Amino acid sequence: MVFKQLELENFRNYGNQSIEFHEKLNLLLGKNAQGKTNLLESLFIMGLGKSFRTNKDSDMIAFGKDFARASCLVEGEKGETEIDIIYQPDGKIIKVDGMKLSRSIDLLEHVYIVVFSPDDLKIIKEGPEHRRRFLDRELCQIKPVYYSDLGNYKKVLKQRNFLLREKNPDRNLFSVFDASLADYGTRITKERKEFTKRLQELSSKIHSDISQGQEELKLEYETDVFDKNQFRELLEKNFESDVYKGHTGFGPHKDDLKIEVNGTDIRTFGSQGQQRTAALSMKLAEIGLIRQETGCNAVLLLDDVLSELDSSRQRFLIDAMKDIQVFITATEIDPEVRALLPEGYAFHVEQGSIKMLT
Repeated sequence: MVFKQLELENFRNYGNQSIEFHEKLNLLLGKNAQGKTNLLESLFIMGLGKSFRTNKDSDMIAFGKDFARASCLVEGEKGETEIDIIYQPDGKIIKVDGMKLSRSIDLLEHVYIVVFSPDDLKIIKEGPEHRRRFLDRELCQIKPVYYSDLGNYKKVLKQRNFLLREKNPDRNLFSVFDASLADYGTRITKERKEFTKRLQELSSKIHSDISQGQEELKLEYETDVFDKNQFRELLEKNFESDVYKGHTGFGPHKDDLKIEVNGTDIRTFGSQGQQRTAALSMKLAEIGLIRQETGCNAVLLLDDVLSELDSSRQRFLIDAMKDIQVFITATEIDPEVRALLPEGYAFHVEQGSIKMLT
């Protein structure tokens, strides 16, 4: 599965741009704030219909314009697929092969994408919301029903929290919300647990290889939710506490991913090297999980991440690129690193304009 070409119109800092890509490597070179990450963002939305940088679709529209458009041609085992996404102030329109989709969920399974940026290197030491986002991003791609459950859970949670903040909320009104929250929440928790187990299997081996057998990586999903009835009981038991705080105090929106190396919780006590190796291992494991689940290769987006890794971790990451399409952004590439990369195209990005380098 690869991107063959991309067309942008009024997307972020791009006017009108058309690009054809190499099936293996595509280097996007240029100074900072020129549009390299914007281009990766335009590719990422083709997989999930939303950005990895913002929750606001209106951010895609160039300043002073009333719409934005991103269109791509993807080639997979079943042939070519055209995906067209149009952003307007009142929402977005998604088309696949000319047919308008009624739901964003119907976009899934056309292209699978793994994005890796310097922020992902912080996934270990940052707050739990970063690790939950990491789990959700990939589960949404490979499990369309999870995408739906997560969206519904967030809607119900928002409604429940709104009621909690009302003056003297009526407890009787919460039974319906609690039932829905418990239903969606337990399904989300179950999928995250299973995903973590599979992620553990792949990432622990990768981590061991990177550390030359010196370190053992262990992942464990941390939650207070075990089944639907228990979830509802906890909601009822903690009602007064939730009213006092003005929000629902537990559930999958509060869960975390425990990450240990040689028995030490590296979220708090790990060295920067251990944290970066663990983050890299988990990201590379995503590629393997997508292949296992779907039979397809993911497209890998590396947003200025090579410069953040030392030479040994760079080599390990580069070795993982052999069989997949990769997009790499950088201000420049060291000649020694370039010699290790697969064959492909190099582009220069400047002020929202892309030109192929010869």
